[in-house]
Amino acid sequence: MSNISVSVIVPVYNVEKYLERCLDKLINQTLKSIEIICINDGSKDNSREILAKYAQKDNRIIIIDQENAGLSAARNAGMEIAKGEYIGFVDSDDWVDLDFYEKLYNAAKENDCDIAVADFIRQHPKKQKKRLHFTEEKIYETTEDKYLICKTFREGCVWNKIYRTQMLKDINLKFVVGMYYEDRDFTARSLHFSKKLVTVPDTYYNYFVNPKSIVKLGGNKKQDEHYVLVRQQVLAFIKEQNINVPDGLYKAEIFNFKIFGKTLFSIKESTKSKYVFMFGKINIFKY
Repeated sequence: MSNISVSVIVPVYNVEKYLERCLDKLINQTLKSIEIICINDGSKDNSREILAKYAQKDNRIIIIDQENAGLSAARNAGMEIAKGEYIGFVDSDDWVDLDFYEKLYNAAKENDCDIAVADFIRQHPKKQKKRLHFTEEKIYETTEDKYLICKTFREGCVWNKIYRTQMLKDINLKFVVGMYYEDRDFTARSLHFSKKLVTVPDTYYNYFVNPKSIVKLGGNKKQDEHYVLVRQQVLAFIKEQNINVPDGLYKAEIFNFKIFGKTLFSIKESTKSKYVFMFGKINIFKY
């Protein structure tokens, strides 16, 4: 049996500005029995050199080099070699509290849960906002309860959780390669097939809203298509599994307003959220 409690999978692509902050939080976790699997997804900046520097001083860091294949392929590559009892995901421009994995792992083990989930803070240069507001350690067993407590309809993220590795293997769950918003399908399926989930208060995943990344959200036809497609896939899964969720919970629509064949602005709507893009850049965001 592995003595690694959590395998932390970190996809890395051109994040030299933020990578050290992410790695510093991981190598200083209060839970020492972790491995940090960093997938260098064809970075063209100094990210690979930064990874090598950290691997020299901490042998828990494992580096996988691959040609650029995207976030899903990188996460899948990390899952293939993960030896931990549980698996967690961190995006390389984000960071976690120093006790993040200790608290999640202890809660999962003590309650024999397949998934442990923590709150996260949306770290924007101008403001911070908590998302889930967990106040107690509590067990959830029905899919409907797990969906609601995790706000899966709008917070379909994987990185504020740890997953029992054996469960992911048993259901053969992977990320869909080449798909934007790939978290949502993975989250919906993992929550449904998990036997128990535990909420963990007072520790946070810090989701950094990179202004440069936000700009890339607009004006991308493929992203727009996947924005709707992924929600349709999740809704199909919900119907297939006879999961009882309120009508309209996975609504997703895109409206493009054009003049002479060119898009002047577009609106992306999903449940309780709205993005308004002007000339490919977010102009208004409501949540």
